[in-house]
Amino acid sequence: MSIETMVQTQSIVDPYEAIHVKPNPDGSITRIKNWPKTPATPDPPHHIQVLSKDVVINQSNNVWVRVFLPREALDQSSSSKLPFIVYYHGGGFVICSADLVSFHNFCFDIAEKLQAVVVSVGYRLAPENRLPAAYDDAMEALKWIRDTKDEWLTKYVDFSKCFLMGSSAGGNIAYHAGLRGALDVDDLLPIKIQGLILHQPFFGGVKRCESELRLLNDIFLPLCATDVLWNLSLPVGADRNHEYSNPTVEGGTLRVLDQIKRLGWKVMVIGCDGDPLIDRQIEVVKMIEEKGVKVVSHFASGGFHGVEFADPSKAEAVISQVKDFVL
Repeated sequence: MSIETMVQTQSIVDPYEAIHVKPNPDGSITRIKNWPKTPATPDPPHHIQVLSKDVVINQSNNVWVRVFLPREALDQSSSSKLPFIVYYHGGGFVICSADLVSFHNFCFDIAEKLQAVVVSVGYRLAPENRLPAAYDDAMEALKWIRDTKDEWLTKYVDFSKCFLMGSSAGGNIAYHAGLRGALDVDDLLPIKIQGLILHQPFFGGVKRCESELRLLNDIFLPLCATDVLWNLSLPVGADRNHEYSNPTVEGGTLRVLDQIKRLGWKVMVIGCDGDPLIDRQIEVVKMIEEKGVKVVSHFASGGFHGVEFADPSKAEAVISQVKDFVL
């Protein structure tokens, strides 16, 4: 029996139920779960330490950003500008949005704890817009930051201290946006990317790794669900060894890591061994290290995929790691 057949026969999970979508006969999907959302608060009560606001940057593609600004930056006595993090939310490229309570709170806490500006990107989802649409939107957001006259950015941001960060699929987006940015350094000026922060990044491959098989029927991210997510998000006809899914394949993105090394960027990868994706993440860390890029990795025991959005103490630990990396 092949491993693929074993996965199909031994999986006890409905992959579509696991990702909260219903497949339609025409190949489209219906998203059936409405996660709680929260509006931005550009003028919150004074005791709330972070302001936030939404800005549409491409109405036709519904690409938008939620900007988080620490209230302390408004103190006129402070002349120092803040580092900024461009954040890409998770959801397997198929579900979720930047205004979900979980992602809003995570970005709010990063802005408050790091005293940094956070720009969280609302990008197009698959299968309506398959990859590389999300990567295109990620770059469009960076170029909007480059060109914007928005005072929250022009007045308070140090554009030379930019980090790209994402969780799960957002970690994949941060990685690929970083690759594009490394080849487009001059065009992004005055933005200067200093590093990438990949939080439980979503990577895959045709050959099953040990952690995927060990956690075959994981209740948070079963293997059959990741297969469906890749089927819905990769270009039509592509398999999981496409460079969007598997950055370790020969050619493709590997050559760009030489440029990242020359630029002096650093990379942080955060994960845990309760996540079926951990072996993929470790493979990527090894690949980046072999290219001579400075890598910091934090792999915790236990946990699960997305644990930081369910356990505030885990989120606090991740934000502390991000703070040490950025500041």
